[in-house]
Amino acid sequence: MRKINLYFAIAFLCAVPGLVKGISNEPNNILLSTIIDSNNPFIIDGKLDVNAAIKHFEDMYRSTSSIAEVELIITKPRSERSLEMKMWTRGEEKALIVIQSPAREKDTATLKVDDNLWNYLPKINRTIRIPPSLMMSSWMGSNFTNDDLVRESSFSKDYTYKLIGHTENPKGWQVDLIAKPDIVGLWNKFELILSEDGLIPLQAKYYDRKDRLARTITWSDVKDFDGHVVPTRMVLIPEDEEGQKTEMIYKDIDFNVNVPETMFSLSQLERKR
Repeated sequence: MRKINLYFAIAFLCAVPGLVKGISNEPNNILLSTIIDSNNPFIIDGKLDVNAAIKHFEDMYRSTSSIAEVELIITKPRSERSLEMKMWTRGEEKALIVIQSPAREKDTATLKVDDNLWNYLPKINRTIRIPPSLMMSSWMGSNFTNDDLVRESSFSKDYTYKLIGHTENPKGWQVDLIAKPDIVGLWNKFELILSEDGLIPLQAKYYDRKDRLARTITWSDVKDFDGHVVPTRMVLIPEDEEGQKTEMIYKDIDFNVNVPETMFSLSQLERKR
């Protein structure tokens, strides 16, 4: 999904206190209520404009280019590890992710160009192209998969969606997105909950092709990065792996910055930093 890999992540992507400009560390409901009071473009006659809200969700983390500092926290029943990473993107097709710490994993990197994915392993000085058979494997030992990084679907093109109504926990609007019959992918549908103003994703429950709940993603810690108001913390909890979760936290994001095309090459992937 475009929004939950690199933006998000892609979005998820693919999520800050000292580095964020223009927003205080007040609770999210205060920020959202301010938006609701001052500008609420997605509510018409007391009802969510679902087409406008989904389009906004689809575009929320997009930009011509970006540079981000990200922490990935991987929790398992008996262990927890944290990766500090830097990410460069151009559009939706190109991304470079480089681990900066811990020292034992420094310079481990992933390059995404269109639907292609490579991992560079500095300990053995080797670059590995990820084949289709390994796309569902874990990325960096997290609950995200390699497929999360490269799969790009347009919600408006690949899914039909409908407004279900108000929700209480979390409080907002539920929109169900169902994959069209001709779309090949892992998910049959997902239930998305948006904030009361329709501007911020709060939760998504993903169902596999057998209509079984597979994972839940939550978004929180809304910040303003030079006019881009986005959640900066995304937590993925798999349904069938008890005691596991992966958190992606954006510590800083610069949108629409100068990122040269040469950044997305195998030579950059393998460069020592």
